[in-house]
Amino acid sequence: MSIVLVVNSGSSSFKYQLLDMTTERVLASGLVERIGQPMGSCRHTVYQVSGEPGQGVTTMLDATTERELPIPDHFAGFAAMLDAFELSGPSLVENPPVAVGHRVVHGGARFFEPTLITPLVEINIEELAVLAPLHNPANLAGIVAARRAFPDVPHVAVFDTAFHQTLAPAAYTYAIDAEIAAAHRIRRYGFHGTSHKFVSGAAAAYLGRPPGELKQIVFHLGNGASVTAVDGGVSVDTSMGFTPLEGLVMGTRSGDIDPALLFQLARRAQMDVDDLDDLLNKRSGLKGLSGFSDMRDVLAGRARGEQAATLAFDVYVHRLRAYAGAYLAQLGGVDVISFTAGVGENVPDVRAGALATLGFAGVHVDPVRNAARAHGIRVISTDDSPVTVLVVPTDEELEIARQTLEVTGG
Repeated sequence: MSIVLVVNSGSSSFKYQLLDMTTERVLASGLVERIGQPMGSCRHTVYQVSGEPGQGVTTMLDATTERELPIPDHFAGFAAMLDAFELSGPSLVENPPVAVGHRVVHGGARFFEPTLITPLVEINIEELAVLAPLHNPANLAGIVAARRAFPDVPHVAVFDTAFHQTLAPAAYTYAIDAEIAAAHRIRRYGFHGTSHKFVSGAAAAYLGRPPGELKQIVFHLGNGASVTAVDGGVSVDTSMGFTPLEGLVMGTRSGDIDPALLFQLARRAQMDVDDLDDLLNKRSGLKGLSGFSDMRDVLAGRARGEQAATLAFDVYVHRLRAYAGAYLAQLGGVDVISFTAGVGENVPDVRAGALATLGFAGVHVDPVRNAARAHGIRVISTDDSPVTVLVVPTDEELEIARQTLEVTGG
């Protein structure tokens, strides 16, 4: 078996998956959290696999164990993870990882492909923390701890921004003073790249078409949300920008606004930089409009006839539709539109609303197919729709594992 461990490390937690890449199935997954607090926790799940290989992750829950214990730092967190494998399986002695793949949020303009981690790469990830101060240091902490836990196998960094390094200068350049932009590395970087790459590739494979033949729009709609125009398998435009704040309306983030609003709030409401940062990242989006950051709560409020929830939903969908139209223009037409992540995969009203006015462009959603609950990739457009509309469950861990093996030759 070709076993890969995938790690997604945050500042006070990390998630992991152990995958058998000969079948692309998950053997185990887990979450270590509350790192640095008086008492941490470790949840470890072992899977009994079922279904056909090559169809994404199709697994059946076998057993989950949970423990509470002190986890003062990421090194202790990885020790707890190794204990969980030893106690509950699968055995890492019998199933040793051939490589470890790491999610890293920001690669700046330096990293445009999955990269074998060396001390120099670690230094670069640390230097890029100025562009992602909440994420890159946490990602690096996981890398350092994992390299100590698994010193004899290669470790690979897979960057959220890498898929968008194919953007043309016209797409990534902001129209501000060029010298200031260059001095502070201000440009559009884009995020959710691992998900957009996986979904656009999975959509092409599902349709039996080479990615190079297709023009695609991918909506990644979770608590964070972004949309990407993919032409011939490469990203040509994306909604998130210098940070993940730009673009679509999200759970707590505003998405696009007039920048002059910040000047007005600073002058009239005496809000400082930290206040404004908190407002736009944590108290805006669906939460700012309705009081709810979760789309499920917004939908429930809308069903009860609450005006704030209805407006929040309408603003959310209006922005989706605007970006769909913009990317239709950028691509010069589209072959496939895909929805993924928690909202994209599970909320038919959002999908229908986002595409409701695009019949002129050959986009026709079948209401019965759209409303049906199902697992796996599925078509929700009509049989005679020139544009195929899909729901594609994302699997960023599998994509990280695939890219890890590409680098290591596994």
